[in-house]
Amino acid sequence: MNKINALFRDRPRGILSVYFTAGFPRPGDTPAIIRALEAGGAAMIEVGIPFSDPLADGPVIQQSSAVALRGGMTLERLFAQLALVRDETRVPIVLMGYLNPIMQYGFENFCRDCRETGVSGMIIPDLPLDDYAREYKPVADRHDLRVIMLVTPETPDERLRLIDDHAGGFIYMVSSAAVTGARPRFDEEQLAYFRRINAMGLRNPRLIGFGISNKPTLDAASAHASGAIIGSKFVSLLAEHESPAEAVQALFQALAGE
Repeated sequence: MNKINALFRDRPRGILSVYFTAGFPRPGDTPAIIRALEAGGAAMIEVGIPFSDPLADGPVIQQSSAVALRGGMTLERLFAQLALVRDETRVPIVLMGYLNPIMQYGFENFCRDCRETGVSGMIIPDLPLDDYAREYKPVADRHDLRVIMLVTPETPDERLRLIDDHAGGFIYMVSSAAVTGARPRFDEEQLAYFRRINAMGLRNPRLIGFGISNKPTLDAASAHASGAIIGSKFVSLLAEHESPAEAVQALFQALAGE
């Protein structure tokens, strides 16, 4: 069974997925960060593919992408690093990247290398749903990969149900229409959006991302979905600490309210 599906089967609530940008803060850090996150308790790990124009990302992740690209991070290098930890990693690995570099690599080649390096799924924010269902899903399915789709507060219910029909693994609920970035708390409008989606009785489990940075936002996300995705907060901590293990420790302390 795909590791993403097994995770949600075995742990329907309280899932924490943590994002970092491959090649940040140093070009060779990816294996060490994955090891530290799994040892620290992350249930799933989301590895960002650096891109020169990451439209959905806020300044923290944009800057990390710029640093990674200057350091020479490429998809080829990323897959080589993922291969180093394939046999020791038990949690699902998800790659998040924009369509342009993936298409340059070749989607069939991308899916093949994902499978061979132990990747369980992918998030491609700028992949249109219709194109995914028609052209990309059959290829991903052939390699037992899940393509995770995003929804926002502006996604109409009819569209959301269509996404639910085609989604793989889980649905990524973007907490607001803004770009990624840490926030101290969710406002009532965001909480109403969480409640609305929760009441729809969707087939797929959901994780909430964008703005998760502390105990109040983590608790709110966990109360309205299967768990949360943290990105900008952890990327900032990687820049502030000497080692991935120290950054992971600081993250979990922040999430515990310490």
